[in-house]
Amino acid sequence: MNIEEYGGQGITVHPRPDERHIKRQDVYELRKNITTEFNIEGYPSSDFIDLVLQVVPAQVTLVPDLPGQLTSDHGWDTIMHSEFLQEVIARFKAAGIRTSVFVDPSPEMIKGAANVGADRVELYTAAYAHQYNIDREEAIKPYIEAAKCAKSYGLGLNAGHDLSLENLAYFHQQIPWLDEVSIGHALVCDALYLGMKNTIEEYLKCLE
Repeated sequence: MNIEEYGGQGITVHPRPDERHIKRQDVYELRKNITTEFNIEGYPSSDFIDLVLQVVPAQVTLVPDLPGQLTSDHGWDTIMHSEFLQEVIARFKAAGIRTSVFVDPSPEMIKGAANVGADRVELYTAAYAHQYNIDREEAIKPYIEAAKCAKSYGLGLNAGHDLSLENLAYFHQQIPWLDEVSIGHALVCDALYLGMKNTIEEYLKCLE
């Protein structure tokens, strides 16, 4: 797989119900070939849970997206949905799958993620990306607080959504203990101009 050959450290797929990102059968085929970390993200419907338990990736990322939602636009309310999340996470952890919960940069929601048994949280970074060119110091503040909160609860830390070559390096400089970032749309767009190999190398430089 070229992404891995070029230095990509993991592959994330999001098998939505309408299969507009990736077909469910592709998930099974990819599992046979991926040699780095495999992360499956999605809303934990019964069919999604079955898929993940059959494939057994290194990580599953739970997002609160509705079936027809265009893209992720908010994190979980880990308090309102605590019982549901706790049950789902317990099933994945019993299968040896690391579980990450997609959250807004809110200490309260991060505490809730810890309470339901999550291994990691993934910070929803759209607000940071949208404010970055206006005032990056203000944009990063809630994320630093959230990251410190996650660390205090012993949670691993992922981040994703609208991160790019423009804003990723600063994010990582301010929160150097990040475990993982997921880059999708921006990486594909950059690859149209730079090529996939050069693009991956540029993103890796942002994380040095």
